[in-house]
Amino acid sequence: MEILREIGDESIAKVYIGKTYKGNIIEFVESTPTGDIGEKWVLIVSSLNGCPVGCKMCDAGFFYKGKLDFKEIMEQIEYPIKKRFEEKPKTKKFKIQFARMGEPSFNPAVLDVIENLGDKYDNFFPSLSTIAPVGVDSFFERLLKIKKEKYPEKFQLQFSIHTTNTKQRDEIIPIRKWDFKRISDYGRKFYDEGSLKITLNFALAKENEADPEIIMNFFSPEYFLIKITPGNPTVSAKINHISNDIDLRNGLPVKHRKFVDTLKRMGYDVIISIGDTKENLIGSNCGMFILRFIKERAELRDSYTFVKDISQFPEIIE
Repeated sequence: MEILREIGDESIAKVYIGKTYKGNIIEFVESTPTGDIGEKWVLIVSSLNGCPVGCKMCDAGFFYKGKLDFKEIMEQIEYPIKKRFEEKPKTKKFKIQFARMGEPSFNPAVLDVIENLGDKYDNFFPSLSTIAPVGVDSFFERLLKIKKEKYPEKFQLQFSIHTTNTKQRDEIIPIRKWDFKRISDYGRKFYDEGSLKITLNFALAKENEADPEIIMNFFSPEYFLIKITPGNPTVSAKINHISNDIDLRNGLPVKHRKFVDTLKRMGYDVIISIGDTKENLIGSNCGMFILRFIKERAELRDSYTFVKDISQFPEIIE
């Protein structure tokens, strides 16, 4: 891995722009969400070179050049480990999220990496976020098998939902994907007693419809929890007029406060996950992608401010 640029703050998060051994230019992230690397250290890695989906709020979907192979994914993991620790991560919880660039279920090499890391690091905690595309059943069948055999109690599976309105969901995530019943059926199989609940993630925008009754109709609070995240200030969000509904000062929804309160009364675990807002300035949050900002020279006030001079990136912006 050749590192082209490092952007960020080591005490919070860093985005690496790297060139793999095959010449693919990709991004990956390391972060310390608790502020204590000895407690928890997180890597967020890319599984594709770009993404063919094009979710309306995500900056990583403006191009697609194919799947990364096993070695290219491992390069993103091994580089920050060697930089920080030389050998094994000295942290209680070594979490890897397959969520930087690309829908992970399009790439079977992701599963090879997850299997490999479980044998290599006893503190490894896998996290996979998916939109659940149609047509990759073999990926999810093998994922279920790996989870049951190797990670019965420490696998975080997250489905990106964003809205309870089916038509609006198709607009936000413009490919064929599982409906709520199929996600629910798979999630119940994935869950084991004592394991983590399956996460339903809402990057909550003011424009998105959110009906707690629809959640209750499909997803039992016994197996599923609700995670609310802000709509991050991406280039795509600006272009598509998507506005964040989370007040970053108090961590509460504005328009969708009733949605959250009702879910809690229904017995759901509801997590409102904001993190350090400085990550927006770095460009390390979900849906953010520095290469897009550099290429399009977008004017954004509340994000990517750590990328101060785009003229410093000639090999990337050509």
